[in-house]
Amino acid sequence: MPWEGSLQTSIQFAAQDIVGESVIWAAHEQALYWVDIVGKRIHRLEPESGRHDAWPAPDFPTSIGLRENGGFIVGLCREVCFWCPDSAFEPFVVPEPDLPENRLNEGRVAPDGSFWVSTMQNNLNPDGTPREMTGRSGAIYRIDADGSVMQLTPREYGITNTMGWTGGNRFLFADTPQNEIYSFAYDPQTKRLSDRRTIVKGFARGLPDGSCMDAEDTLWNCRVVGGASIARFTPRGELLALVELPVSWPTSCTFGGPDLSTLYVTSARFTMTPDHLAAHPIEGSLLAIADAGVGISEPKFAG
Repeated sequence: MPWEGSLQTSIQFAAQDIVGESVIWAAHEQALYWVDIVGKRIHRLEPESGRHDAWPAPDFPTSIGLRENGGFIVGLCREVCFWCPDSAFEPFVVPEPDLPENRLNEGRVAPDGSFWVSTMQNNLNPDGTPREMTGRSGAIYRIDADGSVMQLTPREYGITNTMGWTGGNRFLFADTPQNEIYSFAYDPQTKRLSDRRTIVKGFARGLPDGSCMDAEDTLWNCRVVGGASIARFTPRGELLALVELPVSWPTSCTFGGPDLSTLYVTSARFTMTPDHLAAHPIEGSLLAIADAGVGISEPKFAG
């Protein structure tokens, strides 16, 4: 039977994010960075000192990653940009110029230094209110330092989430409305994906959102839409643990701290009613789970 219960969880920062996402650990700064998609801002937090900074984004920021050349690579609504704090966003590539009704969603730097992004039919109006989705048109793209873009999957996914690379050259990915997590074979030579397998289907707690890998090659998956938990799966989809959380919509996670042993978790308050938020004011907070495991260093985009 998988372990089920609570670890030592605390509110690290009461961000009140509408949709907190894409949290990463910048070890050279001993700081966390993450985005609030609908709030159109990028956060920086030093857990040790409590120092917090935030910067506005010109559009919905959907993901963020570290760069070898300094600063960050950031997914906005349609384009991928380079950015440094207190500087302008520098356009880099537009992965789907032919699909104006789509937007970017998940994005992560891969172990080889490329940046992977996934897309979905846009579910946001310009003011950040929900927009009805009518189709499944999302795909996964690989972006290299020279600006080349490679489409890795058909355009057939709903709300694209989770990116993790295992030691066995498998790539893990999720479609939130389908309540499924997939495993693909990844060929480092051809850079192609193949052999898609469904490893988690119909898991009873919420729906899959963002994830991170740990040093034991397991996936920590945030369970959004009322899931109020993080599920830990093997690369084959076997449940190892279910960690209860005090927020109902956990969205993404990463290991950080000096020894990479604290699991940090973003959350959302998107579509929640004023009555619910009044009764649950910590929705949208950044959480810290002490001694959850041991993480892996965050890769940097090779450009």
